[in-house]
Amino acid sequence: MEQKQYVELGEITYTDKTRAVIKVQDGCDRFCSYCIIPYARGRVRSRNPKIVIEEIEKIAKQGIQEVVITGIHVASYGKDFKENFGLIDLLEQINKIDGIKRIRLGSIEPLLITEEFLERLSKLEKICHQFHLSLQSGCDETLKRMNRRYTIKQFKEIVQNLRKTYEDVILTTDIIVGFPQESEEEFEKTYQFLKEIKFYKMHIFKYSPRHGTKAAQMKNQIDSKIKDKRSSKLIELSNKNQEEYHKKYIGKEVEVLFEEEKNGYYQGHTKNYILSILKSNANLENKIIKAKCMKAENDHILLEMSKCNKNVTDA
Repeated sequence: MEQKQYVELGEITYTDKTRAVIKVQDGCDRFCSYCIIPYARGRVRSRNPKIVIEEIEKIAKQGIQEVVITGIHVASYGKDFKENFGLIDLLEQINKIDGIKRIRLGSIEPLLITEEFLERLSKLEKICHQFHLSLQSGCDETLKRMNRRYTIKQFKEIVQNLRKTYEDVILTTDIIVGFPQESEEEFEKTYQFLKEIKFYKMHIFKYSPRHGTKAAQMKNQIDSKIKDKRSSKLIELSNKNQEEYHKKYIGKEVEVLFEEEKNGYYQGHTKNYILSILKSNANLENKIIKAKCMKAENDHILLEMSKCNKNVTDA
């Protein structure tokens, strides 16, 4: 495939013996008003798909079963290519690689999830049913000042389409509180929207000015005590949502890729990225096992091993 000159962004980042993080793209041209990355990292640069595939084939031979596809703005992958080759095309190629059992996406731009993208994605059996959609605010007025390029209505439609496509999908997000000029009314709009969407987990950030960005120059910067109060309220909501999700899994069987052992307990994640704990005398590291959820904790579910060893898959 002949395209314009490619870039290389460095080696694979191994997070553990079962998962590899593959950076396929760098740079960003979205220019959100709070973000310094476009100035610091420059334009979008995508890695050669052939090199990416060869890299993943090598790690598959090493026994690693899960890859996380990531970048500064991974939705822009391929934008700098001469030919029409984007993220979904890359994912379709990765899905064909023997040995790779799971493909997980890093944080993605919500507008990436078009009907066409989702239709093609749904045909890839290795895709993990967990998506981190970076929302940032649940208020259109705030989103406009942030220079985010979607509306709350659009975002809600994207969420609905994902939930129609994947029955067990889990959605996580990032939220910034105390963005310049964020009134109590705007924050309340965000809070109510988040209650409606019911993310599995929300990463809450208190706005911090970055020198050289438009947001840092905006009037009516928010007091730190107000940020603290709003942050605490959203963290409480996030914890409640996660606990409710876990309770729904009690009595259900889940499939877990186990990563490491601590004091006789193995921990790993389901395909939709629920932290799962199982007590076992056998070595379960880098094995995919079906087990039954017996108890729901705040940050994980506790499992019981199936009596049938046929459910154990060696790496």
